[in-house]
Amino acid sequence: MRSVQKIMLGIFVAVPFIEMYLLIQVGGIIGVFPTIMLVMLTAVIGAGLLRYQGFSTWQRLQSNLAQGIMPAYELIEGLLLLLGGLLLLTPGFFTDALGFACMIPAVRQKVARYAIEHHLFSVIDGSAFQSSKKTAPDALEGEFKREDN
Repeated sequence: MRSVQKIMLGIFVAVPFIEMYLLIQVGGIIGVFPTIMLVMLTAVIGAGLLRYQGFSTWQRLQSNLAQGIMPAYELIEGLLLLLGGLLLLTPGFFTDALGFACMIPAVRQKVARYAIEHHLFSVIDGSAFQSSKKTAPDALEGEFKREDN
């Protein structure tokens, strides 16, 4: 098994146990109903943040595309926003903390910068965003007369 697969397996096994532990601890302190309401509140707040932050990132992405600039940072930030939104919709305090971290612009920018500097994502050739030159031959003007035999 490759190391990335081992890490992912470890995350998928550990996170539910961490979530259950935190939910039980918080539920023991503030009660079951307040714990459930708090988890639901974080999902609602997260959805609002995702909408606001996502719209801002979308505008920057469109602006860069209009200027012919490859929006690499914005694409990675968009992925982090999507991940953060999914984490916030997942019930639990640990995933909520990770989801809220993904909603913080400074955190997203640092992660995006790190990902680009360490080539964690492949970026397509910039030529896709440059103007292309037409290679078709010039059109010749003239008259056409059809003769039926």
